[in-house]
Amino acid sequence: MEDAYVLQLSNRKFSELYLCMCGYSKCKPLHSFGPAVRPDYLIHFILKGRGKYHSGDARYCLEAGQGFLIEPNVLTFYQADADEPWEYLWIGFNGTNVAEYLLDVGLHSGQLIFRSAHGAELKQTVVEMLKNTTSSISNQYERQGLLYSFFAILSKNININVPREQDGENIHISRAVEYVRNNYFDAIRVTDIAKYVCVDRTYLYELFRRYLNVSPQEYLANYRLTRAAELLTLTELSMGEIALSCGYQNAYSFGKAFKAKRGISPARYREKNRSEKKDYLESHKDNLEKL
Repeated sequence: MEDAYVLQLSNRKFSELYLCMCGYSKCKPLHSFGPAVRPDYLIHFILKGRGKYHSGDARYCLEAGQGFLIEPNVLTFYQADADEPWEYLWIGFNGTNVAEYLLDVGLHSGQLIFRSAHGAELKQTVVEMLKNTTSSISNQYERQGLLYSFFAILSKNININVPREQDGENIHISRAVEYVRNNYFDAIRVTDIAKYVCVDRTYLYELFRRYLNVSPQEYLANYRLTRAAELLTLTELSMGEIALSCGYQNAYSFGKAFKAKRGISPARYREKNRSEKKDYLESHKDNLEKL
C-alpha cells in the first residue's frame, strides 16, 4: 500500500521531451511495484527512508538522497524497506531526445543510480507539476518548463560517466527489446524476434532468462499489456482499437489475456483506475500545499 498523489497526462504538445506522469508517494512497509515493464522512462527520487531497486540483473539498496532511473522495456522491481519504508517522488517522461538529455545528467543503461543534494528543489518542482492538472495551453507550457527545471536541478551535482561498451549478449538483448518496442502492435512472434536478432530461438530464450528473468514470450506479452493499460487510462479508444494497437487480433483475445494477467477485465480496469485517481487527486488537492 502507498499514500500517493498521481497526475497522468495524455495531451502531448512537445516531442523532444514530454511529461507522461508525475507523483509523490509515502509507502507502507514492503510496498512494492513489479516485476513490470514500463513503456516510458521514469526517475524516482527518495526523500525519506530506504528501499531496494532491481533492474534486470542489477540489484541496489537505496536511501534518502538517492534516486534511480527506470528505462522503457526493461523488467524492473522496487520495494520499500520493512522498517524504514521510503517516501519518494517520481516523473515519467519520453521524447526523441531523452537519451541525450539523460546523458547530460549522467544517467544511462550503465548508470541507473544517482545522488542529489537538491531534494527539496526536486520535490517543489514535482508539487508544482501536480498542481497543473488541466490541459490548457498555459498549463502545458508550464509543465514543460517544470520538466526542464527538474533536469536542470539534477544536472547541478551529478557526475557524468561514460557509458560502458556492451558485450555481444547485451547487444542481442538490446536489439530484441528494440524490435519488440517498434513492432509490438503487429502480430509478431518469438521467431520473428530471433530472426531480427540473428540468433536461434533457443539461444534467445536463454538470453532473456539470464538477463531479464522472463522468456521472450512473457516479455512480449508484458510489454503489450503494459501499453494496453496505459491506453486504457489515458485515451478514449475502444477495446477493439486498443486490442489492435497492442498486437491482439480482437477485443475478445485482448480481454482474455488482460484479465489473466491483471485479474480484472479491461473495461473494469479503465473504470476503476480513472475513478480512483481522479477522486484521490481531487480530494487531496488542498494537501499538496502542505507537501
